[in-house]
Amino acid sequence: MTIDEKLRHFMDVTTQKVNEENARQLEEYEKGLEKVYKDYEETARRKSELSLKLKEESLRKQKNAELARQQMEIREQTGKLLQELDGKLYSEVKGKLERYMATGAYEKYLIEQVRSIVKLADGDDVVIYIDPEDEGHRAALSAAANVAVNVSQYSFGGGVRAVIEKKGILVDESFDTKLKEAFAGKEASLRWKTA
Repeated sequence: MTIDEKLRHFMDVTTQKVNEENARQLEEYEKGLEKVYKDYEETARRKSELSLKLKEESLRKQKNAELARQQMEIREQTGKLLQELDGKLYSEVKGKLERYMATGAYEKYLIEQVRSIVKLADGDDVVIYIDPEDEGHRAALSAAANVAVNVSQYSFGGGVRAVIEKKGILVDESFDTKLKEAFAGKEASLRWKTA
C-alpha cells in the first residue's frame, strides 16, 4: 500500500468514525429535542386543561349565583303577591263575615255555640262572652240557652268566648281567632311550598 493509499484509507476510516460519531450525537440531540418537545407539549396540554376547568368552574359558579339571585327575586315577588292576595282574601272574608253577622242565621249560629258551651260545661259554672257589636243578640242568646251571657270589654270580631273555670277550659270560637288560624295555616303551607 502506498502512502497515498494509506492516507486515503486513514482518511476514510477517520471520516467514517467522525460521521458515525456525528450521526450518534445528532440522533441523541434529536431524541433530547423530542423529549423536551413532548414535555413542553404535555405541560401545555395540562395548563390548557387546568385553564379550561377553571373557566368552566368560574362559569358554573356565575351561573349558580345568577340562578340563586333570580330564585330570590322570584321568591320575593311571589311573597309580595301572596301577601297582597292574602290581604285581599282577608278583606273579602271579613266583609262576608260582616254581611253574615247582619243576618238571622248569625243569631242562630250564636245560639248553637252557646248551647254547645253549656253542654260542655255539664252543669259547672260557665262565663260566656259575646262581642260588643253583638250586644243586641244578648237577650235572645240568654233566653235560648237559659244562661247568662256577658258582653266582652274587648272586640273579637264576632262569635263566642267562654270560660269554664272548674274544668280549666277556655273556649274561643271568635271569628278573629278563626281567621288568624285559617290564615296562619295557609301562610305556613305556602311557606312550605315556596321553600
